[in-house]
Amino acid sequence: MLLGGDGPDDALGTDLDAGRIRDAYPWPDEGRWVRAMMVTTLDGAAGGPDGLSGSISSGADREVFGAVRRLADAVLIGAGTMRAERYGPMTADPSDAERREADGQAPAPRLCVLSGTLDLPWGEDVWSHSTLTPLVLTGGDAPEEALSAAREHVEVCVLDELSPATLLDTLEQRGLRRVVCEGGPGLLSAMVEAGLLDEADITLSPVFAGGTVPSSGPEMGSVHGFALRHVLTGEDCLMMRYVREGA
Repeated sequence: MLLGGDGPDDALGTDLDAGRIRDAYPWPDEGRWVRAMMVTTLDGAAGGPDGLSGSISSGADREVFGAVRRLADAVLIGAGTMRAERYGPMTADPSDAERREADGQAPAPRLCVLSGTLDLPWGEDVWSHSTLTPLVLTGGDAPEEALSAAREHVEVCVLDELSPATLLDTLEQRGLRRVVCEGGPGLLSAMVEAGLLDEADITLSPVFAGGTVPSSGPEMGSVHGFALRHVLTGEDCLMMRYVREGA
Protein backbone atom coordinates (compact mmCIF):
# COMPACT_ATOMS: atom_id res chain seq x y z
CA MET A 1 0.00 0.00 0.00
CA LEU A 2 1.02 3.63 -0.32
CA LEU A 3 1.34 5.46 2.99
CA GLY A 4 1.72 9.22 3.15
CA GLY A 5 0.12 12.10 1.30
CA ASP A 6 -3.66 11.77 1.62
CA GLY A 7 -3.57 8.30 3.12
CA PRO A 8 -3.23 4.62 2.14
CA ASP A 9 -3.41 3.70 -1.53
CA ASP A 10 -3.21 0.37 -3.35
CA ALA A 11 -0.96 -2.60 -2.68
CA LEU A 12 2.25 -2.69 -4.68
CA GLY A 13 2.39 -5.30 -7.41
CA THR A 14 0.06 -5.68 -10.36
CA ASP A 15 -2.18 -2.95 -8.88
CA LEU A 16 0.56 -0.33 -9.04
CA ASP A 17 1.88 -0.07 -12.58
CA ALA A 18 4.86 1.89 -13.89
CA GLY A 19 2.74 4.98 -14.49
CA ARG A 20 1.52 5.10 -10.91
CA ILE A 21 5.03 4.50 -9.61
CA ARG A 22 6.21 7.48 -11.67
CA ASP A 23 3.49 9.58 -10.06
CA ALA A 24 4.78 8.54 -6.64
CA TYR A 25 8.39 9.39 -7.59
CA PRO A 26 8.09 12.56 -9.71
CA TRP A 27 10.94 14.37 -11.41
CA PRO A 28 10.69 18.19 -11.37
CA ASP A 29 9.86 19.86 -14.68
CA GLU A 30 12.78 22.26 -14.39
CA GLY A 31 16.17 22.47 -12.70
CA ARG A 32 18.52 19.79 -11.46
CA TRP A 33 17.37 16.99 -9.18
CA VAL A 34 19.63 14.36 -7.64
CA ARG A 35 18.13 11.28 -6.06
CA ALA A 36 19.84 8.31 -4.46
CA MET A 37 18.34 4.85 -4.81
CA MET A 38 19.53 2.07 -2.55
CA VAL A 39 18.46 -1.07 -0.73
CA THR A 40 19.43 -2.14 2.78
CA THR A 41 18.67 -5.04 5.12
CA LEU A 42 17.21 -5.15 8.61
CA ASP A 43 20.77 -5.26 9.97
CA GLY A 44 21.94 -2.37 7.81
CA ALA A 45 23.85 -4.20 5.08
CA ALA A 46 23.98 -2.86 1.53
CA GLY A 47 24.39 -6.33 -0.02
CA GLY A 48 23.97 -10.02 0.63
CA PRO A 49 26.69 -12.58 1.42
CA ASP A 50 27.82 -12.28 -2.21
CA GLY A 51 28.39 -8.55 -1.67
CA LEU A 52 25.78 -7.59 -4.27
CA SER A 53 22.68 -5.47 -3.75
CA GLY A 54 20.64 -7.69 -6.05
CA SER A 55 20.69 -10.54 -3.56
CA ILE A 56 18.78 -8.47 -0.98
CA SER A 57 16.36 -6.90 -3.44
CA SER A 58 12.89 -8.11 -4.42
CA GLY A 59 10.55 -7.97 -7.39
CA ALA A 60 8.70 -5.04 -5.85
CA ASP A 61 11.92 -3.13 -5.22
CA ARG A 62 13.14 -3.78 -8.75
CA GLU A 63 9.80 -2.65 -10.16
CA VAL A 64 10.07 0.72 -8.41
CA PHE A 65 13.79 1.02 -9.13
CA GLY A 66 13.31 0.36 -12.83
CA ALA A 67 10.37 2.71 -13.28
CA VAL A 68 12.19 5.60 -11.60
CA ARG A 69 15.57 5.03 -13.23
CA ARG A 70 14.10 4.74 -16.74
CA LEU A 71 13.14 8.42 -16.76
CA ALA A 72 16.49 9.68 -15.45
CA ASP A 73 18.99 11.52 -17.63
CA ALA A 74 22.01 10.02 -15.89
CA VAL A 75 22.89 7.14 -13.59
CA LEU A 76 25.92 8.24 -11.57
CA ILE A 77 28.11 5.69 -9.79
CA GLY A 78 31.59 5.37 -8.38
CA ALA A 79 34.22 3.03 -9.78
CA GLY A 80 33.91 0.63 -6.84
CA THR A 81 30.20 0.20 -7.48
CA MET A 82 30.87 -0.42 -11.16
CA ARG A 83 33.46 -3.08 -10.39
CA ALA A 84 31.29 -4.79 -7.77
CA GLU A 85 27.90 -4.71 -9.46
CA ARG A 86 29.03 -5.16 -13.10
CA TYR A 87 26.28 -3.07 -14.65
CA GLY A 88 24.53 -4.25 -17.79
CA PRO A 89 23.86 -2.06 -20.85
CA MET A 90 21.51 0.89 -20.43
CA THR A 91 19.21 0.73 -23.42
CA ALA A 92 16.20 2.66 -24.66
CA ASP A 93 12.78 1.31 -23.73
CA PRO A 94 10.25 1.87 -26.55
CA SER A 95 7.48 2.43 -24.00
CA ASP A 96 9.37 5.47 -22.66
CA ALA A 97 10.15 7.04 -26.04
CA GLU A 98 7.19 9.41 -26.27
CA ARG A 99 7.46 10.61 -22.68
CA ARG A 100 11.24 11.13 -22.85
CA GLU A 101 10.98 12.99 -26.16
CA ALA A 102 8.23 15.24 -24.76
CA ASP A 103 10.48 16.08 -21.80
CA GLY A 104 13.41 16.87 -24.10
CA GLN A 105 15.40 13.84 -22.97
CA ALA A 106 17.69 11.48 -24.86
CA PRO A 107 16.25 8.02 -25.66
CA ALA A 108 17.83 6.37 -22.57
CA PRO A 109 19.66 7.26 -19.35
CA ARG A 110 23.41 7.71 -19.66
CA LEU A 111 25.76 5.81 -17.38
CA CYS A 112 28.25 8.18 -15.73
CA VAL A 113 31.13 6.69 -13.74
CA LEU A 114 33.47 8.56 -11.40
CA SER A 115 36.95 7.02 -11.40
CA GLY A 116 40.27 8.51 -10.36
CA THR A 117 42.45 5.68 -11.67
CA LEU A 118 40.27 4.51 -14.59
CA ASP A 119 40.72 0.94 -13.35
CA LEU A 120 37.40 -0.30 -14.71
CA PRO A 121 36.20 -3.62 -16.22
CA TRP A 122 36.46 -2.60 -19.86
CA GLY A 123 35.35 -6.00 -21.12
CA GLU A 124 31.77 -5.49 -19.91
CA ASP A 125 28.94 -5.06 -22.43
CA VAL A 126 27.74 -1.87 -20.73
CA TRP A 127 30.43 0.13 -22.54
CA SER A 128 29.64 -1.08 -26.06
CA HIS A 129 25.95 -2.02 -25.95
CA SER A 130 24.35 0.92 -24.14
CA THR A 131 22.15 3.24 -26.22
CA LEU A 132 24.26 6.25 -25.18
CA THR A 133 28.03 6.06 -24.87
CA PRO A 134 28.87 6.03 -21.14
CA LEU A 135 30.69 9.00 -19.66
CA VAL A 136 33.64 8.51 -17.31
CA LEU A 137 34.69 11.45 -15.15
CA THR A 138 38.22 11.56 -13.80
CA GLY A 139 40.78 13.98 -12.38
CA GLY A 140 43.74 15.68 -13.97
CA ASP A 141 46.17 13.22 -12.39
CA ALA A 142 44.73 10.18 -14.19
CA PRO A 143 47.54 8.12 -15.81
CA GLU A 144 47.97 8.86 -19.53
CA GLU A 145 48.05 5.17 -20.42
CA ALA A 146 44.79 4.61 -18.57
CA LEU A 147 43.23 7.64 -20.28
CA SER A 148 44.13 6.29 -23.70
CA ALA A 149 42.68 2.87 -22.86
CA ALA A 150 39.47 4.38 -21.48
CA ARG A 151 38.90 6.54 -24.56
CA GLU A 152 38.69 3.40 -26.67
CA HIS A 153 35.45 2.52 -24.86
CA VAL A 154 33.81 5.68 -23.48
CA GLU A 155 33.78 9.45 -23.49
CA VAL A 156 36.24 10.63 -20.86
CA CYS A 157 35.85 13.99 -19.14
CA VAL A 158 38.91 15.21 -17.22
CA LEU A 159 37.99 17.61 -14.42
CA ASP A 160 40.17 20.02 -12.48
CA GLU A 161 38.53 18.81 -9.27
CA LEU A 162 36.25 15.91 -8.45
CA SER A 163 33.97 17.78 -6.06
CA PRO A 164 30.25 16.95 -6.04
CA ALA A 165 29.39 20.43 -7.35
CA THR A 166 31.82 20.11 -10.26
CA LEU A 167 30.53 16.65 -11.11
CA LEU A 168 26.90 17.73 -11.18
CA ASP A 169 27.64 20.97 -13.03
CA THR A 170 29.47 18.94 -15.68
CA LEU A 171 26.51 16.61 -16.09
CA GLU A 172 24.06 19.50 -16.27
CA GLN A 173 26.15 21.17 -18.99
CA ARG A 174 25.57 18.00 -21.01
CA GLY A 175 21.82 18.18 -20.46
CA LEU A 176 21.88 15.58 -17.69
CA ARG A 177 19.86 17.24 -14.94
CA ARG A 178 17.79 14.30 -13.66
CA VAL A 179 20.42 12.26 -11.86
CA VAL A 180 20.10 8.93 -10.06
CA CYS A 181 23.12 8.38 -7.81
CA GLU A 182 23.58 4.70 -6.97
CA GLY A 183 26.70 4.89 -4.81
CA GLY A 184 28.96 3.81 -3.42
CA PRO A 185 28.84 5.13 0.13
CA GLY A 186 31.69 7.60 -0.35
CA LEU A 187 30.06 9.29 -3.32
CA LEU A 188 26.68 9.44 -1.61
CA SER A 189 28.20 10.87 1.57
CA ALA A 190 29.98 13.56 -0.43
CA MET A 191 26.73 14.53 -2.15
CA VAL A 192 24.88 14.75 1.16
CA GLU A 193 27.66 16.70 2.88
CA ALA A 194 27.68 19.21 0.02
CA GLY A 195 23.91 19.66 0.31
CA LEU A 196 23.42 18.41 -3.25
CA LEU A 197 21.38 15.25 -2.68
CA ASP A 198 17.74 16.23 -3.08
CA GLU A 199 16.08 12.88 -2.52
CA ALA A 200 16.85 9.49 -0.97
CA ASP A 201 14.76 6.51 -2.10
CA ILE A 202 15.56 3.69 0.28
CA THR A 203 14.20 0.15 0.29
CA LEU A 204 14.27 -1.77 3.56
CA SER A 205 14.48 -5.46 2.72
CA PRO A 206 12.99 -7.91 5.28
CA VAL A 207 16.17 -9.97 5.64
CA PHE A 208 19.27 -10.19 7.78
CA ALA A 209 22.53 -10.52 5.85
CA GLY A 210 24.62 -11.98 8.66
CA GLY A 211 28.31 -11.17 8.33
CA THR A 212 27.89 -8.76 5.43
CA VAL A 213 29.65 -5.46 6.15
CA PRO A 214 27.09 -2.73 6.84
CA SER A 215 26.83 0.20 4.46
CA SER A 216 29.03 3.08 5.57
CA GLY A 217 30.75 6.16 4.23
CA PRO A 218 33.15 8.88 5.34
CA GLU A 219 32.33 10.79 8.50
CA MET A 220 30.27 13.95 8.11
CA GLY A 221 30.60 17.20 9.98
CA SER A 222 26.90 17.26 10.89
CA VAL A 223 23.65 15.40 10.39
CA HIS A 224 21.50 16.23 7.38
CA GLY A 225 17.73 16.06 7.66
CA PHE A 226 15.35 14.52 5.14
CA ALA A 227 11.54 14.46 5.30
CA LEU A 228 9.52 11.31 4.62
CA ARG A 229 7.14 11.83 1.69
CA HIS A 230 5.69 8.34 1.36
CA VAL A 231 6.17 4.62 1.94
CA LEU A 232 5.39 1.93 -0.61
CA THR A 233 5.07 -1.66 0.57
CA GLY A 234 5.37 -4.85 -1.42
CA GLU A 235 6.69 -8.35 -0.76
CA ASP A 236 7.27 -7.27 2.87
CA CYS A 237 9.69 -4.53 1.73
CA LEU A 238 9.32 -0.89 2.70
CA MET A 239 10.20 1.52 -0.12
CA MET A 240 10.61 4.95 1.39
CA ARG A 241 10.90 8.29 -0.39
CA TYR A 242 12.72 11.02 1.56
CA VAL A 243 13.27 14.58 0.33
CA ARG A 244 15.93 16.91 1.68
CA GLU A 245 14.56 19.50 4.09
CA GLY A 246 14.22 22.75 2.19
CA ALA A 247 14.37 21.11 -1.26
